Amino acid sequence: MEAIAIYFRRIAFLCRKELITLLKEPSSRAMLFMPALMQALLFGYGATFDLRHVPYAVLDLSGGQASSELLSRMDGAGMFERTATLASSAQIAGVIDANEVLLAISIPADFEQRLAAGQSARLQLIMDGRNSTTAGAAAGYIGSIVADFNRERINREWFNRTQLNQMDATGGQAVQLVTRSWYNPNLESRWQLMPALIAALSMLQTLLIAALSVAREREQGTFDQLLVTPLTPMQILIGKALPSILVGLVQSTIILLIIRFWFQIPMAGSVGVLYLALAVFTVASVGIGLSISAVAANMQQAMLYTFLLIMPLMLLSGLMTPVANMPKVLQVATYANPLRFGIDLVRRVYLEGAGLQDVGFNFIPMLAVAAITLPLAAWLFRNRLT
Repeated sequence: MEAIAIYFRRIAFLCRKELITLLKEPSSRAMLFMPALMQALLFGYGATFDLRHVPYAVLDLSGGQASSELLSRMDGAGMFERTATLASSAQIAGVIDANEVLLAISIPADFEQRLAAGQSARLQLIMDGRNSTTAGAAAGYIGSIVADFNRERINREWFNRTQLNQMDATGGQAVQLVTRSWYNPNLESRWQLMPALIAALSMLQTLLIAALSVAREREQGTFDQLLVTPLTPMQILIGKALPSILVGLVQSTIILLIIRFWFQIPMAGSVGVLYLALAVFTVASVGIGLSISAVAANMQQAMLYTFLLIMPLMLLSGLMTPVANMPKVLQVATYANPLRFGIDLVRRVYLEGAGLQDVGFNFIPMLAVAAITLPLAAWLFRNRLT
């Protein structure tokens, strides 16, 4: 028992040393937690795909009641702002090239006549392909507005031609589509993005802190002092890993509190399951960071290796684009990326209320990464010590 107590006491001393190194200066403490706070707020307000303000131009060569009704529906949608009313098609290129509008709507001169004759009337939509994501989303909204316009126009004409006493038991109503979105009722992109940041933002600094831990020792010359201590490579590994894991969980908590209480995104799942997922994810991230730290000869190399690794991890995580849309080779490569499964876990637990039995598979790749990287780091420490 005394040997076990000594074993863990040595680990505790090394953890205390690491925490003192990280927290001894006020600037260091601020750098550990302020970036997570600021990045969560910036992503919450800045990184959104929701359409709030879409400037558009109109070329209405028809000038009839139907075109006026359709344009009034767009103006009343709350997201479209008519910034230019054009007189000829030659003006369309100028307003789009000058970034004055995102799209232009051209209504032909025979628009009203064709509708009155019961024929299809074409409506041309010219979009700025330089901003394809927003333009595509805006085109989708315009498509739904046009569909509602068509449906109401057909219903109105049907009622004008049919006597009330000839209606059947259904009341003569056209088929209507009623949609309902689960887990995100208002289809706000913030709800889809922000929970993923609990894992993504904490990984940025957790990976960097772990990567710098041993590299800092070598650069400052204190790594040689570890050579003459009775600490084993496994004790060094645990003593270096625990402070980084603690910092990562604190950063995740800060981001979680901002999402829940500042942006008021309701949490449907269990806090216990969420923190279990975050703990496993953070251990896997720290394992990668310590492996980098054991390989790097100095802090500059550790930072360079970390920054080179972070971008592929982010791109292959499903944070912005679904993993299912990636090529098959990259989909296979994502199994080595703990961020992919960390983001999926957090999203499902936070938004869906998924339980441990629903997300259990996601733990396997993260535990596999930790089982490979942590022993690898210990083996590298042992080689460095001999």
